[in-house]
Amino acid sequence: MSRVKQDEKEKSKQRILNSAIKLFAQKGYDGVGIREICKDANANICMISYFWGGKEGLYKGIIDNLVEKQTQIAKTFVDFEIEPNALNKNEQINLLFKIFDNMVDFMYCNEFSHHIIRVLISAQHERRVELTSPLLVYIRKLIANIFNKDINDKDVTYKFLFLIAQLNSALVMPVFSLGQLKKEHFDKNDMKTIKNNIKLYLNALINEVNKGTKYDKIY
Repeated sequence: MSRVKQDEKEKSKQRILNSAIKLFAQKGYDGVGIREICKDANANICMISYFWGGKEGLYKGIIDNLVEKQTQIAKTFVDFEIEPNALNKNEQINLLFKIFDNMVDFMYCNEFSHHIIRVLISAQHERRVELTSPLLVYIRKLIANIFNKDINDKDVTYKFLFLIAQLNSALVMPVFSLGQLKKEHFDKNDMKTIKNNIKLYLNALINEVNKGTKYDKIY
């Protein structure tokens, strides 16, 4: 296959992904057909079979694509080869701060659309795909090690869920959050505020481990 044809296929693939994210977010999985997606993407319907095998594969491909992007970015600030239990307590805590600082940058940039958040929420409710990633698994391990508990301990699960909720809350309710802010997109000042609020929450958690010690310096 020539380089030109390969580039054309990759561009077609990205257009299909973009259209599928938008339409799945607007109409739900059952409300969208592959013909509608390809029409919106100006792509040949055969491309869906070529890349994903069908609509279900495409839906899973959206999640896989997001996880891949998240993982590649995470590798710039997390060494997944180093298990959290190989770090001392301060290193674990500082790494947790560092992860959430960088995740705000990743999730609140304008490239991360509100449509993908809707698809993620829908996928979770419908349980069509498993919503996990190497980074999320690593965060749970960090929390478990920081609090000297098993990764499956209920307290670890809730701490993990509440932290992820702190990270996602403004994105999950964009009409409310951006409406209150009277703007179309989150900017750098908003991201700074979100980071500071996550930092406050993290400090509250960490104070359970180190009474009176405040970790206000993110990595």
